[in-house]
Amino acid sequence: MLGAAGVRAGDEVVVPAFGNIEVAEAVVRVGATPVFADIDPATYCLAPLAVDAVVTPRSAAIIVVHRFGRSADVARMRAVGQRHGLLVLEQGESELPYAEVAQRRERAAYLDRRLRGVGMPETSGGHTYQQYVVRVPGNGRPDRDAFARALRAKGVDCRVPVKTPVHRMPGFRRDVCLPETERAADETLSLPVDASLTRREMHRIVSACNSLGGLLQAVY
Repeated sequence: MLGAAGVRAGDEVVVPAFGNIEVAEAVVRVGATPVFADIDPATYCLAPLAVDAVVTPRSAAIIVVHRFGRSADVARMRAVGQRHGLLVLEQGESELPYAEVAQRRERAAYLDRRLRGVGMPETSGGHTYQQYVVRVPGNGRPDRDAFARALRAKGVDCRVPVKTPVHRMPGFRRDVCLPETERAADETLSLPVDASLTRREMHRIVSACNSLGGLLQAVY
């Protein structure tokens, strides 16, 4: 994709650190350098202002990754690209059947109405809820991880969506300031909203989360 788009060795490509390593690896494969920019805390996608701040004369492209069923602000990102003469490339997520999206939205709405003690995802008309990602408040990763362990002990199949940002991984370590990326990596937790979940299973998720909300110190 990058080579065909005209990205060459020595170029810089702006990418998110919050997500899969494959995007940064694709940049390296064509001989270019990945440059990490921070994310929007609501969408978990690249923030246009953060991208604008890391552009240099060597920048050639921006890779916008849509995340968790929320779309990035592509219009604003294209405006950044036009201002600097950069390619704007998108990486989407696998599309779910319409019926499954509708069921996921129904289950997400159920959680939105009933969850307490966690930060719910920001809703939007186009959200497909590939993942239902909440924020666990506290002083960082230990709170979220303890909360997750307690949920699993109660039979809730939750998971950490991004365990380690790419800029912390071997081979891609960078001394960069990405506060929203770091915060999201420490606080986010994905709760199940699969179409197969029954009302009883959804109630179990809510009960388990609400029994822990505000009592994080007790679950260490």
